[in-house]
Amino acid sequence: MYDLTGKVAIITGGASGMGRATSLLFAQAGANVVVADLNDAGGEEVANLASESRNEAVFQHTDVAVETDIEAVVTRATETFGRLDIMFNNAGIGGAVGPLEDVSVEDWDRTQAVCLRGVFLGMKYAAAPMRTAGGGSIISTSSIGGLEGSTGMFSYAAAKAGVVHLTRCAALEFARDRIRVNCIAPGGISTPILFGVGGNDKEEVESGLMRFQPYPHVGQPEDIANAALFLASDAATFITGHTLVVDGGATAGPKSSAPKAGQNRRSRFTGPSFERAGGKLE
Repeated sequence: MYDLTGKVAIITGGASGMGRATSLLFAQAGANVVVADLNDAGGEEVANLASESRNEAVFQHTDVAVETDIEAVVTRATETFGRLDIMFNNAGIGGAVGPLEDVSVEDWDRTQAVCLRGVFLGMKYAAAPMRTAGGGSIISTSSIGGLEGSTGMFSYAAAKAGVVHLTRCAALEFARDRIRVNCIAPGGISTPILFGVGGNDKEEVESGLMRFQPYPHVGQPEDIANAALFLASDAATFITGHTLVVDGGATAGPKSSAPKAGQNRRSRFTGPSFERAGGKLE
């Protein structure tokens, strides 16, 4: 496992799903963790569980769309643990769902505020203490929805595309300070936020996820936590401005093109069409 001994990390959206898994994994890897979330009960539970590892974890009530809340959680990290090394801008919502013409400006703006402004604010306030510490790692959660066109979640997809480009721009800005800036683009991951979009039946949602990508595995929060741990660690020292896609091959191509288990994979060669038609062009 990658070692985060002596590191201090803030994880937004840390009360559930990918944030919860990452908070616990970072603590196991040796980091002191600040769990940031609107969910007080869930956040306190995660902080208590993370504190059972070798280091300490605390909870900070945080709305990532509110500038003073982000400023406060960064201050909490530096005052409690003396430094900040890792900022995982993970909090997100599905937000406005439906036909583009039916989306209200209020729902559009709230989605953007959480999914994109929150990332901007995390970068903005993490930079100074990381510079003081001699460097750091900023990681943000994008989505494959920000890499490919889709319908029904226009504000979410636009915000996640914004995270990808903001990551590149910030990586250039902070490279001289040895602050690495990367993002993760998850595919379908079995988390509470997805249940809210796809229904309340976890088994039904996970069955749909299994059909979503070629690799025969339902994406789990721990898959994203492992990716974040790599990007946060010294093993990723020379990686910045990168979008790490974790999607079981969903963006590689349609699942229908992937060979099924046991399928005949006999090698063959297909030549020009005129050769297959007895010398006549088809």
